[in-house]
Amino acid sequence: MSADPHTQMRDSLQLNGLSAATCTAYLRAVRLLGEHSRCALEDITEEQLRNYYLHRRNVDHWSVSTLRIAACAFRFLFKQVIPRDWNTLSLLELKSEHLLPAVLSVAEVHALLDAAPSPHYRAFFATVYSCGLRLQEARNLEVGDIDAARGLIHIHRGKGARDRMVPLPQATLELLRRHWSVHRHPRRLFPAIGRGNKRLWPQRAAVATDALRTSGINDAFRQARDVAGITKKGVSLHTLRHS
Repeated sequence: MSADPHTQMRDSLQLNGLSAATCTAYLRAVRLLGEHSRCALEDITEEQLRNYYLHRRNVDHWSVSTLRIAACAFRFLFKQVIPRDWNTLSLLELKSEHLLPAVLSVAEVHALLDAAPSPHYRAFFATVYSCGLRLQEARNLEVGDIDAARGLIHIHRGKGARDRMVPLPQATLELLRRHWSVHRHPRRLFPAIGRGNKRLWPQRAAVATDALRTSGINDAFRQARDVAGITKKGVSLHTLRHS
């Protein structure tokens, strides 16, 4: 018995070497298509696909980046998993947006760091900012990635599955040392902290099996941004990298 299309697509995405974040985004786009169409993926017609895409663009006003992810997911699904000879698949093209990213001033960054809901998140935000890291790059940092002697961080499988070395400021090195000395996880710099009594986070972090949750990081950032009174449009954790 063959696997359902969702499982086949997940396996095919992984076989193609796409990142976990890309796999998650593509699978979500396909799931939403199926829910909107109210039928099995293999029963979706070209007209349903076209109407769904136009609905998201013209009624829901999805951003260009979100629509592009959906278009890539649909092309993958209907070319690699459930092959369809549909002209619509070749029409799902969008011009790139050329928007300047939001940037925070030094004062705003300091205010945001001061407003972080815990020392764990404050250290995380400071590392992203001072080293120009992406969320997943910072989230997956390990003790062995720090080259203190040369003042560098080894980033493994960054965007495009590429490794790179980034400069590590002395102040950030000292911050990471202080931060790690609190939880002393044998491998991770930013282990998950769990839920419940905040005073117990070092003990929970010390034995955590995973890194900080992405959703928790984003929630903490939004909370700090609001407390700091930052009202600029388009400010997210990635803004720290641009700043």
